[in-house]
Amino acid sequence: MSKDIYVVVEQRSGAIQKVSIELIGEACKLAADSGEQVIAVLLGYNIKDKADMLIHYGASKVLVIDHPVLEHYTTEPYVKAVTKVIKDCDPNIVLFGASSIGRDMAPRVAGRVHTGLTADTTRLDIDVKKYQEYLKTSTSLALQPERVDALDTSDRYLKMTRPAFGGNVMATIVCRNYTPQMATVRPGVMEMPKKDTSRAGEIVPFDANLSMDDMNVEILKVVHDDKKTVDITEAKILVSGGRGVGGPDGYKPLRELADVLGGEVSSSRIGVDSGWIEKDRQVGQTGKTVHPNLYIACGISGAIQHLAGMEGSEFIIAINKDESCPMMKIADLGIVGDLHAIVPKLTEAIKAYQRSQTL
Repeated sequence: MSKDIYVVVEQRSGAIQKVSIELIGEACKLAADSGEQVIAVLLGYNIKDKADMLIHYGASKVLVIDHPVLEHYTTEPYVKAVTKVIKDCDPNIVLFGASSIGRDMAPRVAGRVHTGLTADTTRLDIDVKKYQEYLKTSTSLALQPERVDALDTSDRYLKMTRPAFGGNVMATIVCRNYTPQMATVRPGVMEMPKKDTSRAGEIVPFDANLSMDDMNVEILKVVHDDKKTVDITEAKILVSGGRGVGGPDGYKPLRELADVLGGEVSSSRIGVDSGWIEKDRQVGQTGKTVHPNLYIACGISGAIQHLAGMEGSEFIIAINKDESCPMMKIADLGIVGDLHAIVPKLTEAIKAYQRSQTL
């Protein structure tokens, strides 16, 4: 009988990635509804010392797969190891981060264990009562009423919600006929859990039958990015540009405004697709999901794909010539006008205020 919620933990150079901690927190919420345990699967080399951290963030058990072949991420060894975990432990739910690693690994694991996968989910729920009501009225499942009334915790299903049809609708997907129920979850959309160093849990070494022969590619060199920029998902203030900035030079006044505010510059998809700004600055359905305290949208019309990535911002200021654009409708404050004139004036006004506070 399938049981428990497994989170495949992502680490890079021994550092646990934030998305995995977010997933453990979300898994704990789901487990509270389903009566299951949260089990973290930690893969890497010389990584055992990170297991306690996962327990402090909510995992009840950590399966540690420690092997030299897992020192750097390569597809085959990692997929083989996670597949072995699923076949041996029979989890009910398996969650991955929708990062470059998670997006590479999860569909291959799903294929090997013959189950479905919902990609880039932004919400997860379990609702037994609604599931029972659905089964009683469904004509697609040949279940007897007494069977439906007797559903136990193993019959609880995961509702996985993600943008669909280009972000124009939010689709909720269920995997009723196969286990485990699997999803990749976008970084930044789930709340970070609180760390509790008093929590105790079980740390279990897991033998995935790995060998160095599982490495089917040769890593010649690992090159680390030395750019010391802040991840926009961590920024408290974002100044974001869209089509209205007009080109790469249009981001210069946005950077000046971000600097005086202590924030970061971000962009809608058009800026990335046009080569005006780096991909890691993109906010939206195909970019990053952000939750800053302040989001200043400059020349962004507010297509639903972009709104999906920033609508959780605490306070939104929109600067746009079009007073009826979607961004204006969700903004807490809208400024109608040319961003090229407004942004420099706003920057100077903030500088003047800051100078006055130092006198």
